[in-house]
Amino acid sequence: MTNAKQASEVIAAAVEALLYRQKIQKAQKILDLPPAEEVVNALIEAERQNKRTKKHFSYSQMLGTWQLQLVSGTQKVQTSPSAKSVKRPGKGRYLPQLVTIKITYGIGDKTADVEPAIGSVKNSVRLAPLHLCLTGPTRFWPATNSLAFDFTSIAVGLGSWTLYNGAVRGGQTRNQAFKSQSLKDQAFFTFFCVEEQYIAARGKGGGLALWTREKG
Repeated sequence: MTNAKQASEVIAAAVEALLYRQKIQKAQKILDLPPAEEVVNALIEAERQNKRTKKHFSYSQMLGTWQLQLVSGTQKVQTSPSAKSVKRPGKGRYLPQLVTIKITYGIGDKTADVEPAIGSVKNSVRLAPLHLCLTGPTRFWPATNSLAFDFTSIAVGLGSWTLYNGAVRGGQTRNQAFKSQSLKDQAFFTFFCVEEQYIAARGKGGGLALWTREKG
């Protein structure tokens, strides 16, 4: 990837095709998606650009529901025979259409005297007829564009049946502890692209992810 403009064009093309695919679903005509590896490279370039410009986002920009579309995974790379291997994004893959993963960021307890403020997250996974929903708190750290989260409750269903709905093991304790934890103690995504139609971030483990906005 040679420059930020080309990277932005590749990401925009992927997002356009993904949103179109969501809209028509079972229709025969599908816009061609750019190769996943090409999109991952574009995301890496966009991340570099964001580090150069030091652009900051706000939690309010992320409120709403987003569908996970692409993940890079990670791979270990050895830059020289004597060097230690380092973890870098993998070639990437689009999520198959038979599984739907959506994440919703919301406003949490406005009365809590905590900075950064506590928000809420819901991560839903559907592989019909099985569906899973994880919920918990979030905190956005604006200095690094990092959104920390924890999943403290879980609901599992099969069709119209609810198989389980309650706290995960230690969920109540973790929910309280979350308010006093520093970023290094939490799971988080560090965002480098926040647009009207999509968001992209690097996870704490080093992988990249791309989500598109879910229209209400």
